[in-house]
Amino acid sequence: MKHYVLLMAALLLAGCGAREEQAAKAVVAVRVARAGEADMALAVRAPATIFAREQSNVAARVTAPIRELAARKGDSVAAGQVLARLEARDVTALRSEAAAAVADADATLQKMVAGTLPGDIERARGQVATTQAALEQADKIYARRKQLYEQGAIPNRDLLVSQTELSQAKVNYDVAKKSLELLEKQSGEKDVQIARSRLEQARARLAGADAQLTYTEVRSPFAGTITEQFVFPGDMAKPDSPMFTVADLRVAVARAQVPEDQAAAIRGGASCSFTGADAADKGSGKVTMINRAVDPARRTVEVWCEIPNGEARLRAGAFGTVEVVTGKLERAIVVPAAAVQFEEGTLNGFVMVAGKDGKAHKRDVVAGAAEAGRVALLQGLKAGETVIVEGGYGLPDGTEVKLAEASEK
Repeated sequence: MKHYVLLMAALLLAGCGAREEQAAKAVVAVRVARAGEADMALAVRAPATIFAREQSNVAARVTAPIRELAARKGDSVAAGQVLARLEARDVTALRSEAAAAVADADATLQKMVAGTLPGDIERARGQVATTQAALEQADKIYARRKQLYEQGAIPNRDLLVSQTELSQAKVNYDVAKKSLELLEKQSGEKDVQIARSRLEQARARLAGADAQLTYTEVRSPFAGTITEQFVFPGDMAKPDSPMFTVADLRVAVARAQVPEDQAAAIRGGASCSFTGADAADKGSGKVTMINRAVDPARRTVEVWCEIPNGEARLRAGAFGTVEVVTGKLERAIVVPAAAVQFEEGTLNGFVMVAGKDGKAHKRDVVAGAAEAGRVALLQGLKAGETVIVEGGYGLPDGTEVKLAEASEK
């Protein structure tokens, strides 16, 4: 019995050794591609959300019930277009009262001015009118005689007479005018000033009522699209509650959160592009803003990519990726993107190289750029080396591999 147990143990150990040897000699079929050389653009990629270049929450400037909505969510509006009309009967009544006060104050002023002028002021005014007419007549005669003198039709004596008459007429007019001014200053000047002040006050109240009346029409601050509507007819409009959100999406802004260590390479005016999450929304533009502060929680820098959006392809709130071109790599080592396994959040990673010994070898690499399914490597690989594209995930270093049909992607 003892010999039988020893025999069985020996057979089991022999079987295990055979299986280990068979496992050690296992060959994994992989798909490979050769590393090539190519020029590639250097770019920084970061998640981004689309915003309108201009956006405003429009609120009423007075508290009043909404009588009518002239525009609704989704409508395109022009600058200054009426979006809503508020109840205005009370404001209209106040304006009418203010207009009546202006008329009353104006009539009071006119009555006071007319009632405080004595008869000599009226006579002085008549004298001013008479001397002014005489001055105008003398001026015309002088101008005519001067023309005749220059033509040789009259002697110089006649011209001098006209000049003297013109000077006398001017003196008479100046004296009459000064006399009228002195009389007016002595005729209830303070009362007239008070009446004029009251008229100005009434006009100011009327202007305020006009302003209040304009506030009962809520208008768009700029041309755009109504993206939000918070009210309906009958609701109470209040200055502290928005009624609409108007956004100008003719130019879209993709606000990207770029990792702090990559933001230094971005320059204002650099070419940039946005690709939506579903790859349907795309657009290209320029970098217009690079924030000078770093988000302390995410350790990112906000970068704005401004994109012409005349056809409204990009919608506010769309999520995607912004790519900013930062330079160019010449004769870079290029491999298919599927060959590189990155460390999360970095450009460091590794590839599995199919060696001439028929085994897979892990090789640490540093990536510099990526585009169209390709990755440019800055370190770790040479042109012509063979990398595993499929079948290399989780493959132990030193595993024997069988090369499938090669690809040059």
